[in-house]
Amino acid sequence: MQGNLGLHETLEMHELLIFKNTCLTKSASMSALAQDPALKAILEQDVTQSKRAVQQLQNLLSANGGQLQ
Repeated sequence: MQGNLGLHETLEMHELLIFKNTCLTKSASMSALAQDPALKAILEQDVTQSKRAVQQLQNLLSANGGQLQ
């Protein structure tokens, strides 16, 4: 897949990565504050899923060279 992403696709992936990092940070912060067990479980599940999504986006960007061309 190396080099197959266009500029707009790379920019959109960077935007998604920033968004998912923001979601991850917020969910992790809120799960530490949550007192309701059900809400805490939902937030912790979101943290796990967001970490996976961030890693996948980073891998895709790395495979493309990670650069804005």
